[in-house]
Amino acid sequence: MKKLLLAMLCMCGLGLTQAMATDAVNQPALTIYNQNFFVARERLPMELKMGANHVAYSGIAAHLEPDSVILRDPAGRALQILEQNYRNDPISQELLLSFYEGKTIDFLVQRGDKQEIVKGKIVRSGYIPSTYYAQGYSQPGMGQPIIEIDGVLRFGLPGQPLFPGLTGDSILKPTLSWLLETNEPGKFDAEISYVSGGMNWQADYNLVVSDKSNGKFDLLDMVGWVTMRNQSGKTFENASIKLLAGDVNKIQGGTVANRAYMAAAKAELADEMRPVVREKSFDEFHLYTLQRPTTLRDQETKQVEFVRATGIHALRLYVYDGAQVDQYAYYNPEQIRQDQNYGTQSNPKVWVMEEFKNAELNHLGIPLPKGKLRFYRRDTDGHLEFTGENVIDHTPKDEIIRVYTGNAFDVTGERKRTNLRVDSNRNWMEESFEIRVRNHKKEPVSVRVVEHLYRCTNWKLIEQSQESRKADSQTAEFPVTIAPNGEQVISYTVHYSW
Repeated sequence: MKKLLLAMLCMCGLGLTQAMATDAVNQPALTIYNQNFFVARERLPMELKMGANHVAYSGIAAHLEPDSVILRDPAGRALQILEQNYRNDPISQELLLSFYEGKTIDFLVQRGDKQEIVKGKIVRSGYIPSTYYAQGYSQPGMGQPIIEIDGVLRFGLPGQPLFPGLTGDSILKPTLSWLLETNEPGKFDAEISYVSGGMNWQADYNLVVSDKSNGKFDLLDMVGWVTMRNQSGKTFENASIKLLAGDVNKIQGGTVANRAYMAAAKAELADEMRPVVREKSFDEFHLYTLQRPTTLRDQETKQVEFVRATGIHALRLYVYDGAQVDQYAYYNPEQIRQDQNYGTQSNPKVWVMEEFKNAELNHLGIPLPKGKLRFYRRDTDGHLEFTGENVIDHTPKDEIIRVYTGNAFDVTGERKRTNLRVDSNRNWMEESFEIRVRNHKKEPVSVRVVEHLYRCTNWKLIEQSQESRKADSQTAEFPVTIAPNGEQVISYTVHYSW
């Protein structure tokens, strides 16, 4: 039966005040896209005075897109942003070395069992700003420091650098700061929304073939998982999380300033008894909402079950595509016609495919986000054995899912050309093939024999031993059923004209 869990800073001056926005105490909200970015929405408690205010906030993600930031008062308070600044170079040894380029500092040097202080002048710090990596700037050796000691230059540090105390404008985490002006002073909860990289999600499906399956049809039990990966540099405590499935256009520019941002996706939560994840259509996409708040820690991978279904009817397909050619290589028709040996090499492998309909009558009928399908089958000893995997794209309900899971061991094929006639003056060609498919199983199997008529789009089968089906403009299919330990022979002649 169908069971679905749609898993899813204070100083005062003349006319200018300064305030520090603390971490949001209210629940953050995340919309994660499966293109390695996300939208964050958080509350910032603020206390502003009349006029201009300096506000700094260091609770943001490390891969923030500054031009995507939206700061507002949800209650409609007039709030004018005069200036916004973003700093993403937290204090590090390399950054401090850059502060002292051209100056002399102390180094703690280990000499055997003793330590001593050595003075050295920092000629080059080797510091590379993070934006240089994003923009692709690089110069040979630019990341290696140069230190002068007693008039001698050396590459690399002589020991542990010892720095003076930090200045007041040093930052320990990525920080946003604003110059805000308001004519409505007081305390309120502002809302900040922004786009950041460093967070992704994907769907994974585990399908177990039931013991009640037969050689032609399979009964599948499916469990689908959502896997979220947080590499944003920030932990989101008790967050409300939505996952957006679909191909959202996202401009990937060379600089941070060139990146476009997406507006926050909005969806309402239902009040009824909730599954783990709830799905709904949103614009041209689908939203999957986790029904319970969850903490997503930095560098954490979290999994949530979002779909469970039993008794899915699947058709096991055997497909023999006997022409051993590169289907993705480019050849023009004239080139193929002139190469008389093209497509004559035989491929002995018969593909095994699983096909099922994503329909409610088949115990599914929900939009399935793209992800990996893993198939398992239970052995006679009761143990599950892995039998193949593949990926699916975003699949709407009522669509067919067909995936290749491997090659058959006991079903093989053989293909050879038996005749070729060419009349270049009258612009025609006739080609004949014989295909043999052998079944070494103890039960009959049905095989789709696929033939690609690649020499020309204008073709006609003038002889064929079995009925065929025209799959597309250059493909014919011969469906055959092969008895246990039997063989089927297919022969045909195709006439091309151009």
